[in-house]
Amino acid sequence: MQEAIRISKLTIVREGKPIVSELDAMVPSGKIVGVLGPSGSGKTTLFRSIVGVQRIHSGSISVLGQSAGSKDLRSRIGYLTQSASIYSDLTCLENLRYFSKLLGASDFSIQEILELVDLTKNKKQLASTLSGGERTRLALATALIGKPELLILDEPTVGLDPILRVELWKLFHQLADQGKTLLLSSHVMDEADRCDSIVLLREGKVLEEGTPSELKARTGKTDMESVFISLIGAT
Repeated sequence: MQEAIRISKLTIVREGKPIVSELDAMVPSGKIVGVLGPSGSGKTTLFRSIVGVQRIHSGSISVLGQSAGSKDLRSRIGYLTQSASIYSDLTCLENLRYFSKLLGASDFSIQEILELVDLTKNKKQLASTLSGGERTRLALATALIGKPELLILDEPTVGLDPILRVELWKLFHQLADQGKTLLLSSHVMDEADRCDSIVLLREGKVLEEGTPSELKARTGKTDMESVFISLIGAT
């Protein structure tokens, strides 16, 4: 199985306190991998490390065959942060054109992306007037500029209603079917069943990893919330 990301003995320290400790993990190419855990478990710090914007104390991260943060990776990774990285005083189309100029993408790809995230009808609408779900989809659209191979999505469905979450997950699977690798975080355990594999984090350490069915089989549980609680009790 090809690897998109390989993390070895990663340790990150902030103000003398370890945020991530001796973490090992692998993300296979062309799959949807969910990093799940409660708030404060180190998900965002881990993602920042993979993108190359977080100082690490020790360990290593290989991304698409290169060291995390390498210049050549900038156009190959799309990064969606928890706070939507969009400009409220620009329209959807203007936002995408701005980011496309930074990456040298074409207007043709912009039209494709607008269709993909279902914002074609909103393309001339100011971002400030979009609904919460539409803003999330616009932020995702900016991460898709340049057709990156790897998407890092930090809590992409937080605050969305159930219908919008389902629509977004359909899009995630569509992207994976196109060969993209998706690494996303969530503290909502029922989203684990939508992933190809799961990494459960707790206090900056990998609690367990595997497919949803594997984790359920190991613990004898039928839902991921019970799996997580069971694993905490077993540690």
